[in-house]
Amino acid sequence: MKEKIKLFRYYLDRKYNYKFKSREELERFQKDKFKEHIKYVMKNSIFYKEYYKGYNINNLSSLPCIDKKIMMDNFDSLNTVGLKKDQCFEIAFKAENSRDFSPMINGNIIGLSSGTSGNRGLFLVSEEDKNKWTGTILAKALKESILKRQRVAFFLRANSNLYESVKSNHIKFEFFDLLHPLNEHAKRLNKYQPSFLIAPPSMLILLAKEMEWNRLNISPKIIYSVAEILEDKDKEYLEKVFNKKIHQIYQATEGFLGITCKDGNLHLNEDFVIFEREYIDEERFYPIITDFERKTQPIIRYKLNDILIEKKEKCPCGSVSTCIEKIEGRSDDIFKFINKKGDEVIIFPDFIRRAIISSSEEIISYQTLQQSLTDIEIYIEIDEKSDRELIQDNIRFSLDYLFEKQDIEKINISFMDTLVFIQGNKLRRISSNVLYKAEMV
Repeated sequence: MKEKIKLFRYYLDRKYNYKFKSREELERFQKDKFKEHIKYVMKNSIFYKEYYKGYNINNLSSLPCIDKKIMMDNFDSLNTVGLKKDQCFEIAFKAENSRDFSPMINGNIIGLSSGTSGNRGLFLVSEEDKNKWTGTILAKALKESILKRQRVAFFLRANSNLYESVKSNHIKFEFFDLLHPLNEHAKRLNKYQPSFLIAPPSMLILLAKEMEWNRLNISPKIIYSVAEILEDKDKEYLEKVFNKKIHQIYQATEGFLGITCKDGNLHLNEDFVIFEREYIDEERFYPIITDFERKTQPIIRYKLNDILIEKKEKCPCGSVSTCIEKIEGRSDDIFKFINKKGDEVIIFPDFIRRAIISSSEEIISYQTLQQSLTDIEIYIEIDEKSDRELIQDNIRFSLDYLFEKQDIEKINISFMDTLVFIQGNKLRRISSNVLYKAEMV
């Protein structure tokens, strides 16, 4: 009962108290919170105490960054509850294999990241962190009162006590394992009739097709896309089938990073996470995040490899938090080539994406993989009546034109018969297996 009261307090606090009139007010709040938080971290994390020796700890931008490798290499000394990496991995792997995600260590939730960045990671959440997260997610995701009854259907690769914590007297929560068959999901959903549907775009598309084939009959009030990049074309299709606005939650192993407002625009959660920017060009940046609420596994100046594009227009919702035009991809979604002069050239995912989808209106779905500096493989899903050869020629022409503008030549473009996708993993529509110089330093 005591924990429920704490959770409800966090919900009310986040729902009604974190309203900032100006950007300057928000930044002053962040600065004060960080100064308070860093004292706790320096006292309780052996890693950060050593890592920041000699630095002015109150000057955030002067502190060295960390990434997933640094965090995992120093896991034992970084966390503040004395947990060991080997023990946590053992618990996490057992949960993955048994599909029983309830075990914890000393009241701490152990989670395993999906490893799309090339190496698997762990996340730790204490009881206090869990209550904060749950109160926050309910405050930001529920567009109605917390007292209104909801039935949440949650699709993800792995469940967690963290996600289960949203359950209450008024909120029913059911986890749908992405590894289970689609027809099983459809039967459960038809019976459950969720008011809230949360799933990766790849699963939402499959469910939308089930609806078109009259095998699924649900009408959720709100739909959230999670875990994968939500392509514009997919968003349009999903909104047409479900007849609802598709919202997004930007959640990673490193924390709850963003969510769409009532107007459908994605805002960063700057009321508890500081986002510094490492600009790639005039509009794209890698976020460097500092979560000043997370105490069990402190996240300070953690560099993500997500590529974000900031929205230039002010959001009509009135929030002063940064509004994101789109999450374009990750650093390993960037294509790398050598031009005629022998110089390295990088092409961002959005240019590849646009070149393909603009080739033909008949493309339903696609995937593009760069296998080497000169080889690209593409999968396209089209209607059986469509002229596959013609569409493939159009794609080649469109990509050749894109490459030609960058002085890139002799790129072999071939087409795959099947989508490269393992059930339960994240769908990557655009990805590259080629390292470029910035990644090799």
